[in-house]
Amino acid sequence: MRRDSRLSRMLHVLLHMARHDGPMTSDAIATMLRTNPVVVRRTMAGLRDAGYVRSGKGHGGGWVLAADLDTISLLDVHRAVGGPEIFAIGSESGPTHCLVERLVNESLADALSEAEKLLIARFGAVSLGQLARDFDARYCGPLPTSSP
Repeated sequence: MRRDSRLSRMLHVLLHMARHDGPMTSDAIATMLRTNPVVVRRTMAGLRDAGYVRSGKGHGGGWVLAADLDTISLLDVHRAVGGPEIFAIGSESGPTHCLVERLVNESLADALSEAEKLLIARFGAVSLGQLARDFDARYCGPLPTSSP
């Protein structure tokens, strides 16, 4: 089963946009993500509809941030890209007369529900501004000094 990477890809794009002077075209984003510009436009549309980015047409056009990164959480981006299911695992669906299958399905459903609640809460607690600051601290800070 193929993983849904829209969330990580759009987080990647938004953080690059924050560091980029001027608009980023769908073609440039597509090249960065190794995908098609049509896929970029379709996915970015959800971010535009949520008010996180704007797009301009014509010469000098492209995508720009429309909101402060500190106001956008991972959960916001997850929802803007379509809120794909968090977990691909699950149980057999449909009614069953087998008591073992019922027990297994209930146990899995409970565990997955609890795990999803925790993950959604964590997504809501992390802003893109935090990610940008973490990047700066990790990769753009002062170079370590070498010891003799």
